[in-house]
Amino acid sequence: IGRLCVIQLDQEKLSCSICLDLLKDPVTIPCGHNYCMDCIKNYWDENETHSCPQCRETFIPRPVLVKNTMFADLVEDLKKAGLPAASSDHAFTGPGDVACDFCSGRKRKASKSCLMCMASYCEQHLQPHYNVAPLKKHKLIEATSKLQDNICTHHDEVMKIFCHTDQQCICYRCLMDEHKDHVTVLASAERADKQKNLEGNRHKIKYRIQNRERDVNVLKKELEAISLSADKALMESEGMFKDLISLIEKKTSEVKQKIRSKQKTEQTRVKELQEKLEQEISELRRKDTELEQLSQTEDHIHFLNNFSSLSHLNKYTDLPSTNGHTLQYFQGVTTAVLQARNKMKDLLSDEWTKILVAVNKADVLLPQEEPTTRGEFLKYSCGITVGPETKTKPFSLYGHQSYGNNPENSHVQSNEVLNGPCYWEVKLTGIATVGVAKKYDSYSGSSDKRGLGSDYESWALKYSHGSYQFRHGNISTSLSGPKSSTVGVYLDRRAGILSFYSITETMNLPHRVQTTFTKPLYAGFWLPDSSSNSLELCELKETSDTES
Repeated sequence: IGRLCVIQLDQEKLSCSICLDLLKDPVTIPCGHNYCMDCIKNYWDENETHSCPQCRETFIPRPVLVKNTMFADLVEDLKKAGLPAASSDHAFTGPGDVACDFCSGRKRKASKSCLMCMASYCEQHLQPHYNVAPLKKHKLIEATSKLQDNICTHHDEVMKIFCHTDQQCICYRCLMDEHKDHVTVLASAERADKQKNLEGNRHKIKYRIQNRERDVNVLKKELEAISLSADKALMESEGMFKDLISLIEKKTSEVKQKIRSKQKTEQTRVKELQEKLEQEISELRRKDTELEQLSQTEDHIHFLNNFSSLSHLNKYTDLPSTNGHTLQYFQGVTTAVLQARNKMKDLLSDEWTKILVAVNKADVLLPQEEPTTRGEFLKYSCGITVGPETKTKPFSLYGHQSYGNNPENSHVQSNEVLNGPCYWEVKLTGIATVGVAKKYDSYSGSSDKRGLGSDYESWALKYSHGSYQFRHGNISTSLSGPKSSTVGVYLDRRAGILSFYSITETMNLPHRVQTTFTKPLYAGFWLPDSSSNSLELCELKETSDTES
């Protein structure tokens, strides 16, 4: 053992403080410290001054490095001893590591802490706890720096007792003194008891994580649905607005064509009238010239012979009046277009308001957080009725009893569609089934062939003399866990959650469904044809959230 200690001491002394490994080509600098030749060279090359990394002594000029042959031989002897070939990076303590309490000089990293010795050990110093019989009984834990938290600050003794009265850990001397009459137990027993509570809390946390992951998945689907719906609305709206613009452009082109066509027709008519008038004016001017010449002749016989022919005026065709008729006609077109524009603006204004209202209604309804206590569930209690006779009293159903259009069996559905989060409780006797399903026109036959749980659009819990079965797609699955004749049903159709609870002093969850409900759902109830079977819909009242 002495030889091992010497070799271990040599191993620590022959380690380079830069690379933390055994010295390679060891050199001794003027201050007396030893390093690997390459390590100290690189260190000095990277720094402006030539100093020792350990004592910080500065050397001017830079020392010449010469291999220390004696240290080199010692390193070789150490390697031949067959021990671990040096102190690697992970062997010594670093920031945040727990140091071995028994290492001298540079501390090694502790691997275990002993609750009996109240000390931490590296792998080498821990060996006696594995080999020496009395030490084998000590309680070893992962290395911790909080061992002192187990020591009583008043008596400097290990605390092994838990005081229920003061809710704190104490030592045996505290038990004989200020905690003498208190309720106490061994710390290990209290730990075992609280470990159970811890597992319960972990279960609740895992359950909440599942709910949150479900909500995240729902929100992811919401994001995708919002994007798809918005893109579709934009594309379709843009297409319809383009159709509207195209229609307006088409009508504008038609009106323009009509105006130009009418303009051409009217201009042609006016030009024809203009030519007739100009021809008439030319003829009248010619006759006026002839009459003037006749009036100036001195030959009476010539005057008399031509008077009759020249003085006779041809009958002229009456011409239509042109007193602004064309201008008034096109002014009417402008007025008609103006009226059409105003009507379209009014119509678009009214319809635009409706469009904006529709856009604002496209709100995203975030998923509700699933309740965890019975008080929270009761906040979502919904009044379920079956047929007109249950509108004002709690609903009960018995074997051989029928409702409405179902005379062949006791199989009924609620009047109400279950939209938002809903919760209801049913007290069952004998054999009975409760669940949710799409709306059926009628039921006939046994529940094994038709009705609740017989297809992929109904989900049900079947109660049979104290046992539970979940039914869906005409497949029955036996359920474990605490069972009660009172069953609670929670449905959040939008989030795709259906949960069945066994109601005792606490709420136990025999089965939970996570799916996508594509159709409206109704509460469903079924009883086999026997007077020993019954179910009663419980009348629920909201309680405090602390009730479980």
